[in-house]
Amino acid sequence: MKILLVFQVLQSSWSIHTLHRLFHQYHKAFAPLNVSYYEAISRCEQEVPEYFNFASDVLDKWSQIEKERKGPSNPALWWINGKGDEIKWSFEELGFLSQKVANMLSGPCSLERGDRVLVILPRIPEWWLLSVACMRTGVIIIPGTTQLTAQDICYRLLASKAKCIITTDVLAPVVDLVASKSQFLKTKVIVSESRRAEWLNFSDLLKTAPAIHNCVKTKSQDPMAIYFTSGATGSPKMVEHSYGSFGLGFFLLGSYWMNLTPSDILWNMSDTAWVKAAAGSVFGPWFQGSCVFIHAILLFLTPTAYRMLVQHDLTRYAFKTLKHCLTAGEPLNPEVMAQWKSQTGLNIYEGYGQTETGMVCANTKGMKIKPGSLGKAAPPHDIQIIDENGSVLPAGKEGDIAIKVDAKWPFTFFTRYVDDPVKTASTIRGNFYITGDRGSMDEDGYIWFMGRSDDVIISSGYRIGPFEIESVLIEHPAVAESAVVSSPDPIRGEVVKAFVVLSPSFKSQDPKKLACELQDYVRKATAPYKYPRKIEFVQQLPKTITGKIRRNELRNKEWRKT
Repeated sequence: MKILLVFQVLQSSWSIHTLHRLFHQYHKAFAPLNVSYYEAISRCEQEVPEYFNFASDVLDKWSQIEKERKGPSNPALWWINGKGDEIKWSFEELGFLSQKVANMLSGPCSLERGDRVLVILPRIPEWWLLSVACMRTGVIIIPGTTQLTAQDICYRLLASKAKCIITTDVLAPVVDLVASKSQFLKTKVIVSESRRAEWLNFSDLLKTAPAIHNCVKTKSQDPMAIYFTSGATGSPKMVEHSYGSFGLGFFLLGSYWMNLTPSDILWNMSDTAWVKAAAGSVFGPWFQGSCVFIHAILLFLTPTAYRMLVQHDLTRYAFKTLKHCLTAGEPLNPEVMAQWKSQTGLNIYEGYGQTETGMVCANTKGMKIKPGSLGKAAPPHDIQIIDENGSVLPAGKEGDIAIKVDAKWPFTFFTRYVDDPVKTASTIRGNFYITGDRGSMDEDGYIWFMGRSDDVIISSGYRIGPFEIESVLIEHPAVAESAVVSSPDPIRGEVVKAFVVLSPSFKSQDPKKLACELQDYVRKATAPYKYPRKIEFVQQLPKTITGKIRRNELRNKEWRKT
């Protein structure tokens, strides 16, 4: 959500100003930010440069422009937590502090270029410093949601072979339960005012870290970040992005979909574990020199949040500085869009993308909005609706939403599924990348979302793999068999529903109490957002060849009810 506000100058709760005397030590001369050059790259009118690093090529340029009083008057980052704490950093301060954090990573944390660090932090300033510091050092960041359980964290540590984990005092005890299981983990860093045995303290390291750091020279195709994303089967996959796909790939997102300028302030409510946080709280706005505003308590502004907001009488409020509203992560109901428009006078511009691809389709400023549509293909992407043979379907015909790739892999796309070349190759059908979503295209080129072609459940913007939940449920002695599908929900769009066949010894128990017990069991075993909000006990599940066919049958019945 983009919010344009006039903010008062705030005092930082950090002792930033005591460090200003060191700024001159890292001041360098930079050329102005060449916006037209990056736009040409984004539109495939210019070759992707061999070398690129967002920290040195963009953020440090804005810092120099700012020092010459030619750049943004707004800060780069403005953070509040609702408890009176507020931080306001310029691009200069962001550069200074991120260089100290970079020295912290390569020094006490013993991380080298190409090493991986699992960062599980809420929306606090340290997450932004670490995001930039990882770029400066060539360390690969792996963001994780704070809702992860011990089992989730253990899997990610083992799968990623992360050498370092950084989190808060809330999750540190959880990490300690599983840290010994990973032979790769060498360093643990806690972001907290308190100290913890066998953990390095972020604040202590920052205070003593040198102020000067020379940013590594990275190629556009070098790995920069890894995201775990749920699939229809098996454990979450590792999606690898490069300095080019993230740093360069999100330029047009900030300028055209977000419609940002250096005088704007963007409020993005995404969880830090999502690609939407990188797109909307780092690359998109900072490429344009805009201010990123963060409220530590609020969660997100997927369509779920809009559905909740329009239930209140928003006409009582005057949104004098609100100019542009965005949403992504799950389809937005036309009814919600109409209610928002009637109550605020503003349109909601929906975008569509994936962890693997970034934003590929959007409603942009000046475009006619067709409620319920995802908009049109965003440059440089060529989106088509294709059949099972890879042939393009005519307007109005439902098929697979696909992106043309030809012989050259789009630079905006992910590099690969780490350690899974078969899964990576399976995304291609002929000359198209298959998104896994079903939809249609009208005669004007607008894309209409129909649903997933696999079993993935998208609830409040979170991707949830049914196999993960079924695997947890079967471990409970009451469960003989289960099938997990999506179920329609007026607020969250869809929620997790489990059809459960009980073991004989549990069939006489109170179904309501047993359902609550199973929900609590799943909530404790995996991330809380994954638990089944609906449970239906059945005598038997459909007799089918595969679990996928079974889920499809149950899901179709569930959605036909509404």
